[in-house]
Amino acid sequence: MSSRLQQIEGDESVVVRVTHSNLKSFCADVRLSLQMRVESVKEKLWTKCGTSVNSMRLHLYDDANSKLSELTDDSRPFGFYSPLDGYRLHVVDVDPSSVTSGGWLEDTSLVEKYSISEEAYKKRGDTFRQFKEKLVSQNPSAFEAKISENYMEDLCANIKVGDRCEIEPGEKRGVVKYVGRAESLAPGFWVGVQYDEPLGKHDGMVKGTRYFECPPLHGGMVRPDKLKVGDYPERDLFEDDEI
Repeated sequence: MSSRLQQIEGDESVVVRVTHSNLKSFCADVRLSLQMRVESVKEKLWTKCGTSVNSMRLHLYDDANSKLSELTDDSRPFGFYSPLDGYRLHVVDVDPSSVTSGGWLEDTSLVEKYSISEEAYKKRGDTFRQFKEKLVSQNPSAFEAKISENYMEDLCANIKVGDRCEIEPGEKRGVVKYVGRAESLAPGFWVGVQYDEPLGKHDGMVKGTRYFECPPLHGGMVRPDKLKVGDYPERDLFEDDEI
């Protein structure tokens, strides 16, 4: 035990592939310090997959997909279990009532949606459709399409899929997953982003059209003027605690 701890005294870290027992499409590469306690590892993964620390069990697999160990001691440093770059850390959610169970985080068709008939909608007197029709009748020219199909195309010249990026507002970081027009959105060019944290609104599918693949609630479509590409590594939420 003491010899193993001596090996991880430095500020060492590894990049592991994280998968989840309930989220079949969830897969993320995460950098973890070997000095972090297993409990801190769970806290970091909680922000990425939604499984609470108390409901999380961690299994470590090598690059040949052979199970090496179960991280059963929350007080031990992560490095005690000898993880290497490319190993897989599998999250097992043992809570049957977890937000990740049932598949609805990945399959939105399972979520009950509110609907109203066209006849009932027309009878209502406070709808957006009626409000818009009133505005159009008062000033038709104001609602003519003013955004061209090539809007902001020039800003996409130096943006390519795979680039690391930072998005305003909020200095959210992620990776570029799509560059181009989005027929389901407004005219012009858009950039699809997979955020490092679950700060998005979807999994790469927008209004029924899939533009890219990413974990649930990690996807966003932004205008290129809201995005900067460059050396923006994934932030370590526990960086201040790892001294």
